[in-house]
Amino acid sequence: MTKTADIIICGAGITGVAAAHSLSKAGIQNILLVDERPPLSFTSDRSTECYRNWWPDPEMLALINHSIDLMEELAEESGNVFHMNRRGYLYVTADESKVTGLKSASRRTSELGAGPLRVHSSDNSSYQPARPEGFHDSPEGADLLLGNELIRKYFPYLTDRAVAALHARRAGWLSAQQLGMYLLETGRRRGARFESARVTGVDVANERVNSVQLSSGERVDSPIFINAAGPFLKNVGKLLGVDLPVHTELHLKAAIKDPLGVVGREAPLLIWNDTQRLPWAEDEREALAEDDETRWLTEIFPAGAHTRPEGAGDDILMLWEYQTKVMEPVDPPPLDEQYPEIALRGLAAMLPRMEGYFAKMPRPQLDGGYYTKTRENRPLVGPMGVEGAYVIGAVSGYGIMSACGVADLLTAYVIHAKLPSYAEDFALSRYSDPAYQRKLESWGDSGQL
Repeated sequence: MTKTADIIICGAGITGVAAAHSLSKAGIQNILLVDERPPLSFTSDRSTECYRNWWPDPEMLALINHSIDLMEELAEESGNVFHMNRRGYLYVTADESKVTGLKSASRRTSELGAGPLRVHSSDNSSYQPARPEGFHDSPEGADLLLGNELIRKYFPYLTDRAVAALHARRAGWLSAQQLGMYLLETGRRRGARFESARVTGVDVANERVNSVQLSSGERVDSPIFINAAGPFLKNVGKLLGVDLPVHTELHLKAAIKDPLGVVGREAPLLIWNDTQRLPWAEDEREALAEDDETRWLTEIFPAGAHTRPEGAGDDILMLWEYQTKVMEPVDPPPLDEQYPEIALRGLAAMLPRMEGYFAKMPRPQLDGGYYTKTRENRPLVGPMGVEGAYVIGAVSGYGIMSACGVADLLTAYVIHAKLPSYAEDFALSRYSDPAYQRKLESWGDSGQL
């Protein structure tokens, strides 16, 4: 027997469930969410679970600001069931030569709509530390703290080499799993349903979507098909004969216990903004340098090592994308057993007491997922070029924070509502615009952490 649905969504990651929630809120009831894996299980739960509105790209900033507005509304209506806080992101540097550029870049981001920039350089400054929980009555914009004495007054666990720290304030973290489940359950109450299956084909008749074939052998008739397949976005696009301009990168995350209290339990997300060499003992460095396979461990590593406290105990998360690994997604993702030690040693530049774990690191928990990216790291949201087919994805590194915003944009397309000003900048059709193609050749900062 052939089933019917008003809309079929392929993929039950955070963007898929956010789309189901948003579309059901718009009054569409017969929504079928399809995924061969359990909802929110493949990549959505592998992130730092953080969010920020501090973006150098004006269109991305507008999208994320709107998405955070929507998340705060969900937090209000749910009693903050997903524990959204506004501890912020703290970007730290020990490089004096970076301070002028950091100040200039921060002013530009502020002027784009991220909120006011406040610069502090003395003990009698008006800087307000973040509240550890909740998001009400918290400042927006950012605070730039200059000078080690002032920085360590508020963040005593940081290195005494730190000369500047930018505290982005409309930022923090939440439980991605709880947010996703709230979106999913709310959508279900409005009539959306989930089916465990793989989409094996999309039938097109008279140049528009007609039905979808499932791995169960069932056919589901539907006029609308939404590709929200996350790391498999490109594969699902091919079912419609559409080659989506995306690739996938492997990204890892490690968690350890922090019995030494290296990371303050009320800390924001801490990000080291400088390149570095890993701190090896001299004999270790010499041995690593002699071997072709390990020499890279003695070379310069990129900026971006970051960490935050996790939960009510003494866990911390450690993340650092020091190598870009472009690859086809496989399940389970391949893990690098060296990653936890490299991330820990990289964080020691910012948090010197990490050295206490060099001899014996607490047992790490290591996992990984995939970032699905466009060339310029903007999302893909909107029509796929076949009538009735839409795409929502390529939200690399910002899936949690953008999910509600991209779902709202997708819904506007589907129900033919007024589109926001940034819609064209995230549509697949942008790649057919010669002016946009020229812009890609000199693309600047993508905002990727």
